[in-house]
Amino acid sequence: MATATIRKRSATLHGHRTSFSLEDAFWDELKIIAAERALPLAALVAEIDDKRPPGSNLSSALRLHVLDWLKSGRHFQEG
Repeated sequence: MATATIRKRSATLHGHRTSFSLEDAFWDELKIIAAERALPLAALVAEIDDKRPPGSNLSSALRLHVLDWLKSGRHFQEG
């Protein structure tokens, strides 16, 4: 079973340092998504950040991106 430990992470997005809190399981999936798309993890986080609605939470946007990725089956189609 996945751990529910939430860790504070930091990233530089468009020259601006930001932080977000994310469970290890979501972080691990983001790393897999980035690898499958041949993107640096920071680039994937920046892409998700760019697409999230104004005023929405980056941590939530990252979780929703992972959920969408897994539900869509893209992780089985790409590669």
